[in-house]
Amino acid sequence: MKILVLNGSPKQKSDTFRLTDAFLKGLNRDNRHEVTVINVIDRKIAPCRGCFGCWQKSEGHCLIEDDQNEILDRYRDSDIIIWSFPLYCYGMPSHLKAVLDRTIPLVKMKMVQLPDGTVRHEPLADFSKIHTVVISGCGFPDWEGNFDGLKVMCKNGFCNLTMACVPETPMLNVPQAAIVADPLLERFRKAGEEYEASLALSPETIAGLERPMISAEEYLRNVNGI
Repeated sequence: MKILVLNGSPKQKSDTFRLTDAFLKGLNRDNRHEVTVINVIDRKIAPCRGCFGCWQKSEGHCLIEDDQNEILDRYRDSDIIIWSFPLYCYGMPSHLKAVLDRTIPLVKMKMVQLPDGTVRHEPLADFSKIHTVVISGCGFPDWEGNFDGLKVMCKNGFCNLTMACVPETPMLNVPQAAIVADPLLERFRKAGEEYEASLALSPETIAGLERPMISAEEYLRNVNGI
């Protein structure tokens, strides 16, 4: 399988990407798959101009001459796409959102109504074969609602979606927290193995990935230095 990883963290030492890396170690434990990691912050990706020139040509490419067209080519040629990023203002970081915004060359202007009544642009690429994994971490403890907006966007925008939304991820780069962080990384590695076998994760597995490492009260005490 061809696996495309879009790393949306702006930092070289990324909390969230540690989770993604563990997941990849399980998913590609036998090195049987072709894995491409793109660090989006290092690429030149301009915002979408809304010119719709891509729809006039319908060639699957954007008219802006930057690094996005390489990503579009890899995108529609992939079997699995992993979006890995920290939560920014309850959504994607802006540089990664620009990548998502500029995937519109992969659909047509024509709209179609699906059997469930949902209206979508007719696809130019075969999205049905692409499986999507979203791994997002945030610095809050497990307060309800942090990932709600992101979940709606991803549910509406991606096919064959699996999501893991993880609180307290700054602990992954705190040496003193290894006693609780290392077991989480191991759960992500095992989740990668499960995903390779079935291209899905059980609700129990996802619950284990999203479970806070420590209580909200203890986490806040540590963050606030109390």
